[in-house]
Amino acid sequence: MGLVVSDLDALSTPVYAAESYKPFGEFTLEDVRLKASELAAATGWGPTARVGSVARGWSTLGSAMAAAGAATVADLGPEAAQEHARQLWVGRSLL
Repeated sequence: MGLVVSDLDALSTPVYAAESYKPFGEFTLEDVRLKASELAAATGWGPTARVGSVARGWSTLGSAMAAAGAATVADLGPEAAQEHARQLWVGRSLL
């Protein structure tokens, strides 16, 4: 059985942003874009190939935030934030 992360947990889960950790729900559009760029640069083949899908997930999150006019991930609402958190492995293992 996979790990289940609640909406509250996803939003409060610390994720590394630039120089420190901050709750996923507090990530700004700029934080999200930087994370996508950082992970895209680390994508390669072999063991790092999986990073590409996560980088695309951060890019998708940034697009969703921009389209919704969301200043933070939490502004997307708990349902959308939770869906993005699952795609980004927030609260699981990759980040």
